[in-house]
Amino acid sequence: MAYDSSMRATGWARSLPLSSEIRTAREWTRRHLETLGWSASEPETVDAVLLTVSELVTNAHRHAHSSAQLVLTWDGTCLHVSVHDSSPALPSPNLPSADALGGRGMFLVDALADTWQARPCPDGKTVTACFRLPKDGDG
Repeated sequence: MAYDSSMRATGWARSLPLSSEIRTAREWTRRHLETLGWSASEPETVDAVLLTVSELVTNAHRHAHSSAQLVLTWDGTCLHVSVHDSSPALPSPNLPSADALGGRGMFLVDALADTWQARPCPDGKTVTACFRLPKDGDG
């Protein structure tokens, strides 16, 4: 297989133990999005990414009772937001009942991200959401 030198990606990773606050994950993510210049140019996408990070890390902590490994990867086309936890249970975007206080996390991720997927791993699962920047004139 030939090496494609045009293929490049920028990425960051952070482990978030159960004792960490969700705000820590959001602030860490925001700092990395600023290095991409998105805070000024794409504030709506930044908001969607930060809400998705909050939901995925919350799911890892609350439902999997697990630390969360948060990985951001920008490949020039898509920002991949991945969260790994130790639970094998795959999430689904169910409509919550009107009286439920929670249960909207994956429904929100489904609405915010361009695409998302959950994959089982030998030691749990990884949920990845993809965010593409709007093209000029899409807004």
